[in-house]
Amino acid sequence: MKFMNIPDFSKFEKKLAIDFKNKSLLKQAFTHRSYINENKGSGLFHNERLEFLGDAVLELVITEFLFNKFPDKQEGELTSLRAALVNTVTISKVAGDIGMNDFLLLSKGESKDTGRARQVILANTFEAFIGAIYLDQGYELAKKFVSDNLFPELNIIVEKSLWKDSKSAFQEKAQELLSITPVYKTINETGPDHNKIFTVGLFLGEEQLSEGKGHSKQEAQEDAAKIGLKKRGWQ
Repeated sequence: MKFMNIPDFSKFEKKLAIDFKNKSLLKQAFTHRSYINENKGSGLFHNERLEFLGDAVLELVITEFLFNKFPDKQEGELTSLRAALVNTVTISKVAGDIGMNDFLLLSKGESKDTGRARQVILANTFEAFIGAIYLDQGYELAKKFVSDNLFPELNIIVEKSLWKDSKSAFQEKAQELLSITPVYKTINETGPDHNKIFTVGLFLGEEQLSEGKGHSKQEAQEDAAKIGLKKRGWQ
């Protein structure tokens, strides 16, 4: 039986100068659940367990890096910097820059998706790849991969103050200028449990100012706050 869209993963290995001992781990890192559903009997496994592992490794690598780089920053600032580095937009950008998009194993439907949906897939694949490196090569190489590819983004984040989250900024402005504390309400939840999309409304009193979407309520709130800042001209 012939299965669709099997890329030559050795090209990706050569590009990053990483030679996997277990090639199936590499392939699994790029395999989306939708591909398995559409190609039953392929013998492949989707990347969600690797993503779970890679997310933890990524958080540890970044936490250690920020802790050492900014000895004078407090926990709150370090947390915000870490969140800016590991958010979907930043990680998917880096994943795209190193060519992960060309190696994704997706269903026909998912392969047509662009925009936010593709960003999420790329970010999840990036984390799954970190998990695969960790299992195959160990922590130090996983750390080097993150250092080489993700840490350069920190300069942009600090320079443009992207680490200052929109939710905190909006609350400060609303309380300062309007003496109102903003409220976030979940309006809708769609999608399966492993890939939910939350829609959250940002309210000033009874007025709904904006709506945000995300794969967690926190992400949707941040999106709503970012839109709210633009609408109010409070950026």
